[in-house]
Amino acid sequence: MIQKNCDSPRVKDILAKSLDLQVLNLAEVSALLSLEDRDLWAEVFDAARRVKEKVYGKRIVLFAPLYLSNECTNDCLYCGFRSGNRDARRKTLTVHEAVEEANLLSNRGYKRLLLVASEHPQLAGISYIEQVVHAIYKETDIRILHANTAPMSVDDFRRLKECRIGVYQCFQETYHIPTYRSMHSKGTKADYAWRLNVMDRAVEAGFEDVGMGVLLGLYDWRWEAGALIAHSRRLMSKYGFGPHTLSVPRLQPAQGSEMKDVHYRVSDEDLKKIVAIYRLALPYVGVVVSTREPAGLRDELLVTGASQISAGSKTSPSGYMKDGDTEQFEIGDTRSLEEVINRIVSLGLVPSLCTACYREGRSGESFRHLAEQETMKAFCQENAILSLKEYMEDCASGEAKDMLKKLLNEEIEKSANGLTEKFKLIEKGKRDVHI
Repeated sequence: MIQKNCDSPRVKDILAKSLDLQVLNLAEVSALLSLEDRDLWAEVFDAARRVKEKVYGKRIVLFAPLYLSNECTNDCLYCGFRSGNRDARRKTLTVHEAVEEANLLSNRGYKRLLLVASEHPQLAGISYIEQVVHAIYKETDIRILHANTAPMSVDDFRRLKECRIGVYQCFQETYHIPTYRSMHSKGTKADYAWRLNVMDRAVEAGFEDVGMGVLLGLYDWRWEAGALIAHSRRLMSKYGFGPHTLSVPRLQPAQGSEMKDVHYRVSDEDLKKIVAIYRLALPYVGVVVSTREPAGLRDELLVTGASQISAGSKTSPSGYMKDGDTEQFEIGDTRSLEEVINRIVSLGLVPSLCTACYREGRSGESFRHLAEQETMKAFCQENAILSLKEYMEDCASGEAKDMLKKLLNEEIEKSANGLTEKFKLIEKGKRDVHI
């Protein structure tokens, strides 16, 4: 373990490397994972914030998950969807119901959704997902769909990519093999290697943007974070790019869960450390925090290194249209999209509903290079502002509208890139104005 003060120069060298937007090696990651000095941790948190702002500026991307199904053939002990949960109310949305939920979310201002499907080859396989994706793009104003689904074959991943999914997301849950096997004893998910190699198959099928993560609390977080970063580095070495996003889901209660005792509980302070380490180790990635976490902690993480958050989320099929059925896990932050936007602005940050990169080819290795050259933040800042102008015109009300007017007026004064003219286009009804 790093002893207090004696390795201060080493840690400062590591932070300087991160601030130069260089990917950390595993020895440097290990040094951060074992750091105990509280004063040095304050410097780590500050460096993570500065790295995020060098890459992305002050923008925070917003999205919502859309759960398609909770019918599952796996029996993951921690999950409300597990096949052994006899009290679960099962539901798979029809294509029409999925479109209804997407339309509702679009009308609230969302333009980016994450489709989440449990693992059931017959009910929620690739053919079903294709139909849902095509219908949402055709019948709603949603501009980009990402997908969190069961691992697929290369051929099925090609079909998923061809229907214009942006990011493919899948979590290993735990890299500790004995823990993995004890948590996933049944179903296709019991195959550790099939899940471990999922990103290779996705990239082979054409995905340049993939999202990864571990479920924090299943095993020691230092092991898990180190393994996830090692996995990311292997992808970078092999393909020239690694994960587009790293998520930090923390184990939460779920109806029907068999997790009675959590031996590796991750504290709020540890979660802040994990977010900071991900940001410093892989400066260009989007660090994603879900509504598993309480509002106050999520606000702290936004000024620590997180760059994307869900808002107003429901974790069950039909959750937005009605009460929904069995949830995957309990939600900690119940604020609406508008409330989260208000809070982000009050923190001096810029909410973003932008989806421009997916239509402008800024993905994979290209995205990484733009981020490392500190040019991505120029796109992020302007497109965030343009997306907020559209949100203000279409959805904002009351205090939110007043806050956004003030923010947008300030941004017009600072911009030398024709924001005023673009704002006029939006006021006249043009949508999806971006650079």
